[in-house]
Amino acid sequence: MTEFALVLILFVGSHVFPAATGLRERLMLRFGRPLYLTVYSGLSVVLLIWLVSAASRAPYIGVWQTTRYLVVGSMALNLLAAILLACGVLRANPLSISLQSGPTDVEHPGVLAVTRHPILWALFLWALAHCLVNGDVVSLTMFGGFALLCVVSRPVLEKRAARRLGLEGYRSAMAVREGDLSQRLGRAASRQLAMEIIAGIVVFGLMLMFHEALLGVDPLVYL
Repeated sequence: MTEFALVLILFVGSHVFPAATGLRERLMLRFGRPLYLTVYSGLSVVLLIWLVSAASRAPYIGVWQTTRYLVVGSMALNLLAAILLACGVLRANPLSISLQSGPTDVEHPGVLAVTRHPILWALFLWALAHCLVNGDVVSLTMFGGFALLCVVSRPVLEKRAARRLGLEGYRSAMAVREGDLSQRLGRAASRQLAMEIIAGIVVFGLMLMFHEALLGVDPLVYL
């Protein structure tokens, strides 16, 4: 349990400390955004693997039993998470997490017409889904921590974007969400969005297919 607590603190701290102290911006200025993001992403993956490994060795303290209904609910959330991830990962999004740089395509914004933070929402739903089917103290702490990190990251990302883009740039990026929901859905609809949704469904299917091989648990056995 001590190892798990230590790695959890390191993982959360690695996401909170650089942004809260301005270290992230200073390192980007010195080494460049691509190099910083590459190194930071690699470190995050290493810490995540260590965290999951430490969680598997921690004592099991049950809170509730996994049921078929919880598994079905978890799968539904994971499917939505996979679709949001696929829809957001290759979209230029100056307001939030994105693998692409540049301004948002105002004419064809896709999922960004509905939410400013598709990847953040995907991670939140993924964490929530795993809380449902892992009713023990260690898993709830780990996945609940991920979900909480997503919640507190949203205002941080938006404040950072406002500083980086300036008033006019921020207003321009926000323009994709102008109008009521039906208008935004109309702008979001496109062939590209349909392909992204299909890609998300495929990703979800692959997750189910290889979940047991990678993590030792087959979610389908509960159905």
